[in-house]
Amino acid sequence: MGIGLAIASLIVMPMLARAKRRNGNAMGSATVVADSNQTKLCAYPSAILLTGLILNATVGWWWADPIAALAIAALAVNEGREAWRGESCEDCR
Repeated sequence: MGIGLAIASLIVMPMLARAKRRNGNAMGSATVVADSNQTKLCAYPSAILLTGLILNATVGWWWADPIAALAIAALAVNEGREAWRGESCEDCR
């Protein structure tokens, strides 16, 4: 079930991000364009999760799932640090 959900997220999130970016640009809304970048970012944890789940399921690397969780946590900390510092994305224009 988790593998299927991660695959679906990897397919849907980039498409949704492109649609948000296109609509944000058409409306002239920097907020919607910035949200498209956050939606695109959601695909990264899905890819990390999928890697951990597949390695655990196929080759029995039980430690791949906790390593994937640590990688997702590191990504979240980095994004939080950037937001705290007020750093804006360069692609939002």
